[in-house]
Amino acid sequence: MLTITALKPRQDEELLPTPRARIGMIIPSVNSMTEPQFNHFAPPGLGVHVARARVAGEWKRPLAMMEEEIAAAAKLLADVAPDLIVFHCTDTSMTQGPRGEGRILDIVQDATGIEALATSRLVLEALQALGLHSLLLLSPYKSNQAVIDYLSATGFAVVHDVALGLNALEFAAVTPREWVDLARTHDRADADGIFLSCTNTRQIEAIEDIERVLGKPVVNSNQAVLWGCVKRLKSAFAPLPAMPRLGRLMRHMDA
Repeated sequence: MLTITALKPRQDEELLPTPRARIGMIIPSVNSMTEPQFNHFAPPGLGVHVARARVAGEWKRPLAMMEEEIAAAAKLLADVAPDLIVFHCTDTSMTQGPRGEGRILDIVQDATGIEALATSRLVLEALQALGLHSLLLLSPYKSNQAVIDYLSATGFAVVHDVALGLNALEFAAVTPREWVDLARTHDRADADGIFLSCTNTRQIEAIEDIERVLGKPVVNSNQAVLWGCVKRLKSAFAPLPAMPRLGRLMRHMDA
């Protein structure tokens, strides 16, 4: 008879923490930065699960043409029973405007029965939590107009913007130091905060340095989504660890 003996971990072996909460994210098929960043910056015990969909870049199209793909990705994520599902693409969710954003949330929730969030809405919550009104907007996009239109429709003023005009596969090549330099170069006295827009960049690594150099709060897409999810699930992580590299926003868990 085969006897199974429980294996004891070596003293120097680090075991992965057991998930105390889970999030699912629908990310664009071209996104290469969300997974490593969430797995690096998320608090221990947050399970991060991802499904890809062709919803950005050359695949970006009217919502009615993406609906079936969004629903299919949401259903795949539902199989791991996440507490939340996020449609995680700033430009695509903001392009739809507040009403279209609401339709995306309905698609995900109707397909899964799980609470749905969108990057656009969590960015909005982050800007509100920090009390920001006028923004410097930096992105790797070819145009920031959809983001500006969304922010204007939700009560924010973009006083200056820079779009680097890159292709999606080039987004991650911009270094954190270059994002810091862009913020320093393009800062305006009438901007009370900086919004670094995009989920597929290294912007999140620049937040701490930009806040130190400019003395202004910074919101980034991945940071805002991680913040919004942890805020909703914080009872699972009490006490929450400090996350200073993610900026002032992470102090606003009770907002």
